[in-house]
Amino acid sequence: MPVSHHPLAEEFAEYKKTFHELKLNNSHFRRLANEYEGLDKSIFRAEQGIEVVNDDYLETIKKERVHLKDQIYTMLKS
Repeated sequence: MPVSHHPLAEEFAEYKKTFHELKLNNSHFRRLANEYEGLDKSIFRAEQGIEVVNDDYLETIKKERVHLKDQIYTMLKS
């Protein structure tokens, strides 16, 4: 199975305008989005074998990414 990134712009394409506005004007949202993108890149690199991490750590950061995505989605909807 091919491994891919999960960029927020694609994950929430229907909220493109809101996403852009929040990223520009809301420092908390911007921090969450940046943290999500960093985790997504780390997960991608681990799954590609570029970085070596143990399974527990990979599972932990995947859960963190999901938690951040939930927070971001909540902010986009409101």
